[in-house]
Amino acid sequence: MHSLKPTRPLTHLWHCAVRCRALVCGLALASIALVPAMPAAASTAGKDEPPEAIEIELNKLEPAADACRPYLVFHNRSETALDALTLELVLFDADGFILRHFTLDAAPLAAGKTSVKLFEIPGVACKAIGRILLNQVAACAGADGALDDCLQRIRAASRLPVDFFK
Repeated sequence: MHSLKPTRPLTHLWHCAVRCRALVCGLALASIALVPAMPAAASTAGKDEPPEAIEIELNKLEPAADACRPYLVFHNRSETALDALTLELVLFDADGFILRHFTLDAAPLAAGKTSVKLFEIPGVACKAIGRILLNQVAACAGADGALDDCLQRIRAASRLPVDFFK
């Protein structure tokens, strides 16, 4: 059996391959070392939101007899239970014209709890609703009295093609 010995150019290529593999491995290890830092950076993304946020999500529009029944999901992230929460809502059609303007009593909202509220809007077909504006908060109070910044605390969202915004 013949033994093959690498010639000088092959030996040189072999050493280059070893060095390149070390470089690639070093870069891979460096990038792996950075990965744990990424979730920490991503977790700070919601820090701009007030810790006392109240999330309101338009979850469903259900047709009823000569009415539309919206389902709103409320998540009170605050440590304050709300004994009063009255929302002023404005419904727009798909062309941007106002369909209805009304207030909705959404209280009570327990602290740190998610709850679902539904109500009926008589004389309005669900398919006619294009957008819903949370125009203002008419009343907002906890056990210690009125809260001034309820509108700023609220985050409006929708799971539907119908936009829910403030």
